[in-house]
Amino acid sequence: MKYEITPGKFITFEGGEGVGKSTNIRFVQAWLEARGIECRVTREPGGTPLAEDIRSILLAARDESVDPMAELLLVFAARAQHVNQLIKPALEEGTWVLCDRFTDATYAYQGAGRGLDLEQIEQLENLVQGGFRPDCTVILDAPVEIGMSRAKNRGQLDRFEQEQREFFEKIRGFYRGLANAGGQSRYALVDASVDLESVQEQLSVILQRLV
Repeated sequence: MKYEITPGKFITFEGGEGVGKSTNIRFVQAWLEARGIECRVTREPGGTPLAEDIRSILLAARDESVDPMAELLLVFAARAQHVNQLIKPALEEGTWVLCDRFTDATYAYQGAGRGLDLEQIEQLENLVQGGFRPDCTVILDAPVEIGMSRAKNRGQLDRFEQEQREFFEKIRGFYRGLANAGGQSRYALVDASVDLESVQEQLSVILQRLV
């Protein structure tokens, strides 16, 4: 008898700098694995050798000004490789995929932050992903000053982390708008300004709805 494999779920984690994505993704992974659910943790840009190479190009501080459109195209080049070589195959095997950032980050950073046309981003999204979207997107939200203070404590800042506060305020505003938009049921807003235990209590409630 041949058994059908139930596809895994694709959960993405979004938010500005220093909101605790990495720490809380590890918590979610442990929570799911304790319940017998196999997980794969990945990130964007990155996730495969080629996509990680593109990540290094994107994050490196440089004297040359990076054109926003060049940045956008590099992000989607990495995403095409990531989706087709890692994310979709894992989901098809029944593995849940937990991803640190995905396409919502492109709308937030290159769209709201850099000022690129959201319709152009949508066109690239449809070209690269077709109808493929996350099952759930967790938005970790904290005031910009809190996030940037945490980011600075991690060590040397990358090219994005060196942007001005206005850039990050636009990004936070965009994310909060996504979470508050009517009919956007896949988004879950988490208050990441509180202590870690309280953040993870919020995550547990979200996870209980997914399993």
